[in-house]
Amino acid sequence: MKILFIHGLASSGVYKTAESLRILFRPCEVVAPDVPIDPAEALPMLHRLCEEEHPDLIVGLSLGGFWAQKLRGYRKICINPDFHPSARLHARMGENTWLSPRRDGTPVFTITPAICEGYAAVEQDQFEGLTDEERAMTHGLFADNDEIVDNYDEFALHYPGSAHRYPGQHLPIFPELRDNLVPLAQKLFLQ
Repeated sequence: MKILFIHGLASSGVYKTAESLRILFRPCEVVAPDVPIDPAEALPMLHRLCEEEHPDLIVGLSLGGFWAQKLRGYRKICINPDFHPSARLHARMGENTWLSPRRDGTPVFTITPAICEGYAAVEQDQFEGLTDEERAMTHGLFADNDEIVDNYDEFALHYPGSAHRYPGQHLPIFPELRDNLVPLAQKLFLQ
């Protein structure tokens, strides 16, 4: 089994959730790339990676959940997905520091108006063309106490019966992943 983990904004493939997934889903392989901040680079890179790696499950966290649900044809769980990153990115315009180390060693990234516009364009059609099969392959985990985003209702509208709550905050800790993500993945996808 192979799992693709897609990290959130300002993070990287070495974010602690990737390591938690390696422990929790052992012996599954967990592929965890550093996703570019520019949507014009991010989505094509993720499509290419899916074609090369053929993941059995995609797990996306926050902005990674936004990207995960855009990868049609794959089983996925979106954890606290941020379906409107352009609004959040406007508040972070300019130079920002990565919150976890990037493989290329860059310490900062820059949010530009063009990047915000790129996200706004990708957001516009994110739920178009959903089939019943795609809805069955996509589930969401939503923290009861998410202090950053809460798109539970919007997800439930587009993916009826596939939105699940868990006790926690936006960035899930190991016990929350163990007690909520693992049973959901096993029940739905890893049998």
